[in-house]
Amino acid sequence: MPLPFLTADRAFDAVDDVALPYDDRDRWRRPYRPGPWRVGVAALLLLLASFVLVAAALIAATGTPSEGGVVLGIALAVIAVALRLLRAGVWVSAQGLRRTGFFTTRTTPWGQVAGVRTVQQPVRWLGLPRAVQGQALHLDRRGRAAGAVPPLLTTHNADFLARTEAFDRAADAVRAWAEEHGRP
Repeated sequence: MPLPFLTADRAFDAVDDVALPYDDRDRWRRPYRPGPWRVGVAALLLLLASFVLVAAALIAATGTPSEGGVVLGIALAVIAVALRLLRAGVWVSAQGLRRTGFFTTRTTPWGQVAGVRTVQQPVRWLGLPRAVQGQALHLDRRGRAAGAVPPLLTTHNADFLARTEAFDRAADAVRAWAEEHGRP
């Protein structure tokens, strides 16, 4: 007997074919799932943070509270890094397209989006300096905002490494949002 509530890939039994129980277009959402590399690194960081939190409790109990506070601060910093890593990616809503990096977030309103296209080009492997041949999803902006914009998604980033079909689905989803909302 299958347990459909355990998987996010199940077919939803909605009357109006909505994939989620709500359809709030104004809410920022990621049009794809985070990849295994991103989730795995974040999980390892959270595991490390749990050990550091135990160490902070032990240090605070046996040593001075200030030393325990310093180690607690380190654990909180590791947790913040893991959460920010999970938050990175491309997000869409009725307001526009948001590219969230580790340190920066840039939002482009749909009125400035001229198009979204997939290009075959050298891309960075897992964000490292090494470049390999792959595909990238580029955002074309119109007006004064036009210029060099880094790729939104690539086939070799932490979300899509060795998951070409997932990249194609994500690119199609972002392209559909751009076509729906990007009309001037």
